[in-house]
Amino acid sequence: MKDMNSLQNIDWDSLTFSLTPTRSMYMATCNAGEEWDPGKLVPFGDISFSPAAGVLNYGQGVFEGMKAFRTVKDRIVLFRPEKNAVRAAGSAQRVCIPPVPTEMFLDAVKSVVKDNADYIPPFGKGSLYIRPVIWGSGPILGVAPAPSYMFLVYVSPVGPYFKSGVKSLHLKITNQYHRAAPKGTGGHKIVGNYAVSLYPQQLAKKSGFDEAIYLNAADERFIEEVGSANIFILKDDVLTTPSLDGSILPGVTRASVLKIAREKLNLQIRQRNVSVHELLNADEVFCTGTAVVVTPVGMITTNLHSQTINNNEMGPITTQLREMLLGIQQETHEDPFGWICPLDE
Repeated sequence: MKDMNSLQNIDWDSLTFSLTPTRSMYMATCNAGEEWDPGKLVPFGDISFSPAAGVLNYGQGVFEGMKAFRTVKDRIVLFRPEKNAVRAAGSAQRVCIPPVPTEMFLDAVKSVVKDNADYIPPFGKGSLYIRPVIWGSGPILGVAPAPSYMFLVYVSPVGPYFKSGVKSLHLKITNQYHRAAPKGTGGHKIVGNYAVSLYPQQLAKKSGFDEAIYLNAADERFIEEVGSANIFILKDDVLTTPSLDGSILPGVTRASVLKIAREKLNLQIRQRNVSVHELLNADEVFCTGTAVVVTPVGMITTNLHSQTINNNEMGPITTQLREMLLGIQQETHEDPFGWICPLDE
């Protein structure tokens, strides 16, 4: 394969998790009650909306987060893209957006990645972040579904999500704010879910923490998520994560870690309510997500005190899970589950 990276003057070693404009993006449209029109690649750039667009006024929009990798085998791969296609369709249905068919979703993602292949960092230097979005783009004044919709996919080369890389995180448990309500939209990747996390995240970072941990809204007895990731605890070789009760996002990385832990590390798996007490007394704690991969948590602060986890270091199980997941994605390890989707170049 030719060295596509030489086409871009990018300092791969200084990449952060931020936007770098690329060559092109995919765009398709749909009127309410009709099928999606065939989409196409267009130059990356600004788009035009009516001030009355459904996504701008009522938050009628969903998105996904995915990555493309340049692997040790010198090829480009996606990681479980069909899972994102299915989740996007479920999120869209929840907010009355016409779901994008799975085949169309996957074709769109692949076409954008191929057209921007020279923006994919070299092996071990980062990844190409893929952002599919589906918006209510048509104008609507009353509270109702928009009359028309837009499906768009853009990409950006990225480095680590946290500036500290794989250094253990310091998280703050917040009981001042909730991320999602019971029977709400927390289990879907809807734009408004993330807007409500911005202020608590800002407060946490101003106080020196990396992120906030949210409690369940019903009685604040159990942990739910970090603002941008699912959370796991390990205690006595039992790996536990909050169950998917409708307010927790069914993360693709979450599901992948559970399968690796069960089938490759032979750990006992539990999906259930997790109390703050259990969190603070765990042997290991880590976060998972497309952006954060598997990132250890080394300290947790409540309103009363701070608790160090595993001497503020990455634990052995967290290390194994991170290495195995990244190994599959980067093809340094065997892919026993058929998760890798290579792109023909």
